[in-house]
Amino acid sequence: MARRQDDGLRGDGPTLPLYLTEPARGAVDFGLFLAAWPLIPALPQGDGHPVLVLPGLLADDASTRVLRAVLRQLGYRVHGWRLGRNIGPTAECVTGMRDRIDDLSDRYGHPISLVGWSLGGIFARDLARQTPDSVRQVITLGSPFRLVRPSQSRAVRVFERYTHLHVGNLELPLQSEAVPLTVPASSIYSHQDGIVAWQACLDRPGPRTENIAVRASHLGMGHNPAVLYAVADRLAQPEGCWQPFRPPVFLRPAFPRPDVPPTAQRAATAA
Repeated sequence: MARRQDDGLRGDGPTLPLYLTEPARGAVDFGLFLAAWPLIPALPQGDGHPVLVLPGLLADDASTRVLRAVLRQLGYRVHGWRLGRNIGPTAECVTGMRDRIDDLSDRYGHPISLVGWSLGGIFARDLARQTPDSVRQVITLGSPFRLVRPSQSRAVRVFERYTHLHVGNLELPLQSEAVPLTVPASSIYSHQDGIVAWQACLDRPGPRTENIAVRASHLGMGHNPAVLYAVADRLAQPEGCWQPFRPPVFLRPAFPRPDVPPTAQRAATAA
């Protein structure tokens, strides 16, 4: 992964205890999902627009099955990426994602919402920059799109194992992150993430960007009830009427106050 000039973002990777307990905490998140299953119909309902879900590093469409099933139950036309296991920006992956966007856009004639988990979220943001007219909004789950050094992710070695298969000089973070998104973007992250530093998931404040904090493991992002609520709430917004996330009063304990990137804090102080 490429080093990027540190623009004020601090924080190294998750602690060893958080990393080692990821599988167990991911299982707890799934248990919470099973307990909350009867409440799924109470989530904000969709308008039927298409949604493309992208998996994380070393994962495939099976990893997003629960998330896609919930969104389908809420009324969306949900699709997996159909590119097998995500091992990074290979030629097949880069071309396949672009073709998938074009195919879905032509099929439905409407912009597509992109939901990306971890590395899938980094790809989703890049796709939104390449095809802004085809993308309605981007929602990322534990995606470290603002990595400034390898130590901020415990998945670096796994990613680098496949760099010989990656096209060109596409390293993480992608160079396109220097360009602001032109579509609404919601970054869902957790201080309990045991794979990536939560600081690397913070988006820069903007009129249509936001950070949503939850209490979840990295491996549980795709089925944690708070994450599912936030995703459903974001997708349910009428097209062209985006507003920042505001959880209902009875759910506020599930959503800690979101953090602000250090650069934004300094700018606010200077103003």
